[in-house]
Formats: sequence, C-alpha cells, structure tokens
Amino acid sequence: MDNLKTGKTREKREPKTQKGKNSKETRGRKAVQELPYERFLRFGAENLTEAELLAIIIRTGTRNKSALELAEEVLLLARYPKEGLLGLYDVTLNQLQSISGIGEVKAVKLKCLAELSMRMSMAKAREGLNFSSSGQVAAYFMEKLRHRDTECVVLVCLDAKGQMICERKLSEGSVNMSLISPREIFLAALECRAVNILLVHNHPSGDPTPSSADKDVTCSVKEAGDSMGMPLLDHIVIGDNKYVSFKEAGLL
Repeated sequence: MDNLKTGKTREKREPKTQKGKNSKETRGRKAVQELPYERFLRFGAENLTEAELLAIIIRTGTRNKSALELAEEVLLLARYPKEGLLGLYDVTLNQLQSISGIGEVKAVKLKCLAELSMRMSMAKAREGLNFSSSGQVAAYFMEKLRHRDTECVVLVCLDAKGQMICERKLSEGSVNMSLISPREIFLAALECRAVNILLVHNHPSGDPTPSSADKDVTCSVKEAGDSMGMPLLDHIVIGDNKYVSFKEAGLL
C-alpha cells in the first residue's frame, strides 16, 4: 500500500516536474530570441533590425519589458516623415524618459547615438569635399541642418585654394533671413581670414525655396563681398533631403 501510494505520488509529481522543465526551456528559448547582442555576434550588425541595434545600446530592460521591447517603444516615438532611427534625432529627452524603463542615462545614450550618427554622416560627406560643387556642400550640411526645428544660418569660410577654414553659426532660431546683416557676416569672415565665403541655412518647413528675405540678404552680401574682394561663392538653402543653390539657380 505504501508502495502504491509512493508510486501514485511519483506519478503525480512527474508531469509537474516535466511541465516545469518545459516552462524553463520555453523561457530559455524566448530569452535567446530576445538577445540582440548574441545575434550581433552570430550574424553581424548589418543583419540586425533597428530595434535590435537600439536594444544593444539600451542594454537592460525592466521586470516586465525586455531591452528589445523598450527599443521598439523608442522607435514608435518618431513621427512621420522622420520615422524609425531617422526620427530619433528629433525625439527629446523628456519624450524618451516618458517610456517606463528609459531613465536619464538611457535617454542620454540614445541622444548621443543620434548625434554620433549625424556627425558620422557629415564626416563621410566631407571626405574629398569640393566646395565649388553646390551638391557636395549641400550633402555635407544636409544631415546637420535638415532635422532642426528652427532656422540656422551658417557661414563657411574658405582659403585661397577653396578649402574650408571653418564654419561659423551666425544665428539660430530666427524666422527671417533679413535679421542677418552683411556687416555681421564679414566681421566673422575677416576674423577667420577668409578669402571666399559661402552661406548655408535651412528651412524647417522642409521646402528649400528661397524667400524674398533670402534673396535680399544674398544680394546685399554679394555686393558687399565684391567690393571687399571677398566674393560670396554661393548661398545654399537646405530643405528635407533637397536643396536650392543660388549659384545653380542663376540667382547670384
């Protein structure tokens, strides 16, 4: 009788033990599936999704959400037309921290990732950059300026060989190009010992069509530059993945 009881007891326990084992195996398989770091080592970064790449940066999740699930929520913050990783540049720290599991440290890391991505694009564009080519200059400044919500005006100072000496931000946040004076531009250019200059600014609307103020300021700067022997080579207006060059459009 005791043996029967024992057998019966074992018979009841064995399925429970097996069930527990299966549950652990299921959780184990799920954990492997949600480890982007392991997938990176096996397949390389080029085979990971955007969410998986972000999950590696985020590193840890919470009790209820994995790092991959947090990454997917981060990507959902980006709004059309800049969705996915492209939109991460425009997402604020506060928006990132609104996600449960994304604290200040993770949010700062993600913003730094977006900034590094932008700078890498600029560094690549600058390799062998020919400043006499409006398209190349526009490509160089595109990633830096097209994401901004406010207007930013940049002066590019060139030496006698057409190489960039420096780039100087003249203003940010103004909505009217007329607020930029030729005097301010040439004071900065003289300080940098420029021989030639370029102007670059963005239109937050995404439409690079020059405004009347853009044309008026460009005309004034060109006239002042010609009289000083420091010609304005071009004025490029940056939109969303498109640009307008005053030189190419015959406006200079």
